[in-house]
Amino acid sequence: QVQLVESGGGLVQAGGSLRLSCAASGGTFSSYVMGWFRQAPGKERESVAAISWRGSTTYYAESAKGRFTIYRDNGKNTVLLQMRSLKPEDTAVYYCAAGLRPSSGSWLLPREYDYWGQGTQVTVSS
Repeated sequence: QVQLVESGGGLVQAGGSLRLSCAASGGTFSSYVMGWFRQAPGKERESVAAISWRGSTTYYAESAKGRFTIYRDNGKNTVLLQMRSLKPEDTAVYYCAAGLRPSSGSWLLPREYDYWGQGTQVTVSS
């Protein structure tokens, strides 16, 4: 079983940047597709980005394209999310997730992921 711990959240002004980290333990990190998701108050959890086992393939939600970058370091069992040009609507709790065998074409769906972190709060002020 994989344990995931996110960090790097905080308060930032609109237009600023943050880098989120997710440290994994308890499993073979490179065996998992990794994803970032977020959930704002009163809203459903939504996808942000996903990355393949070795990092060669990435997917982004429309809201993240051009502003966010997902990458991973399998040697350090870490997946990161670099966020730039942040907007107030990016405010949410951000979660990382690990999926052992997500269905092809469905890597941005929360149901495809087996393990979840506890989340880190990102607040973007206007």
